[in-house]
Amino acid sequence: MKIAYFINHYPKVSHSFVRREILALERLGFEVQRIALRGWDGPLPDEVDRRERERTRYLLQQGALALVAPTLGVMLRRPIHFCRALCLSVKMARESDRPLAYHLVYLAEACRMLRWISTSGASWIHAHFGTNSTDIAMLVHVLGGPRFSFTAHGPEEFLRPIGLREKIRRAAFIVAISSFGRSQLYLWTCPQDWHKVQIIHCGLERAFYEGTPGAPQAARRLVCVGRLATEKGQLLLIEAAARLASKGLDFELVLAGDGPARRLLEELINRRGLQNRVTLTGWISSDRVRAEILAARALVLPSFSEGLPVVIMEAMALRRPVLATYVAGIPELVRSGETGWLIPAASVDDLAEAIEDCLGKGPEELQALGENGYQRAIARHGIDAQAARLAALFRTPPTAAS
Repeated sequence: MKIAYFINHYPKVSHSFVRREILALERLGFEVQRIALRGWDGPLPDEVDRRERERTRYLLQQGALALVAPTLGVMLRRPIHFCRALCLSVKMARESDRPLAYHLVYLAEACRMLRWISTSGASWIHAHFGTNSTDIAMLVHVLGGPRFSFTAHGPEEFLRPIGLREKIRRAAFIVAISSFGRSQLYLWTCPQDWHKVQIIHCGLERAFYEGTPGAPQAARRLVCVGRLATEKGQLLLIEAAARLASKGLDFELVLAGDGPARRLLEELINRRGLQNRVTLTGWISSDRVRAEILAARALVLPSFSEGLPVVIMEAMALRRPVLATYVAGIPELVRSGETGWLIPAASVDDLAEAIEDCLGKGPEELQALGENGYQRAIARHGIDAQAARLAALFRTPPTAAS
């Protein structure tokens, strides 16, 4: 069975879970055609991502003019389908905060994508993220292309649910990555379509976590992995670190990642005099992320808004306790007192208290938290088991897809 995977930006440092899913499906015998809007340029720390880039076709790589001929071709060969897709684009624009021009571009991109899929013989389109990538996959279907499905990760799809009801109605099925995510999709669709929403977790490769040691007994290092952005809570993490430093506690904090809040973070680190305690790495490879987690006592993720961060399951699979907030799907994975600490979001007091408690834990307590996390992560997030569940949905006949 040949399927097309469509992602807005692929490959991407922060979207390694998509790559793992594709490779796992290929191990199950699927042929996967990779299509993206963007991602053909820019640095990629991982060699495996660089190989994925070579296997991906990009709708916008040749510029906007490359969309003209495919669009005219669909208008001439499939006028009825094109009119239906055009009406749908107008309808979606009315629900959107983007003007109609954007949705007409999505239609043109769908026309080009339809040509590629027709040539390749793909019988299904699966999109990741329920935003414009799913808009385009839906339009390909309306233009006469194959069935489509999509994975909604959150939080963007839930904060700006543009046309989500229509996308769910037309999709063969929808994947939520957590029970919380499923509940949010239920909010934005009709009860008669609830059966379409399936929970399939993001997964980890066995090679990522096999043979890893227990939690380090003496490390005073904490690591925070993720895009540097205000919604990730790193600014509050620096404030919590400043409070602990003022109490004379010995610790080191590593912020692994990059993003729009980097300058704000650097300024705050300097104002709080934490230059010798806090390190910003910039974007790093998945191997380096793994090494940073292994060198740390625990992972800390003080986010205000999330779906279910892959780095949490990575840290738990590496037997590292996790300090995270009561946000979205996180409490489904992190159990306070069993695998780490759950903290009220946006509370510097609770964050500082949890970090201090973590720094005060002895080797046996850290070992127990790490082992509990490991067992929970591998039971819920093995990529081959999750990909097998997804494969079963792709193979389900249209009348029974649920």
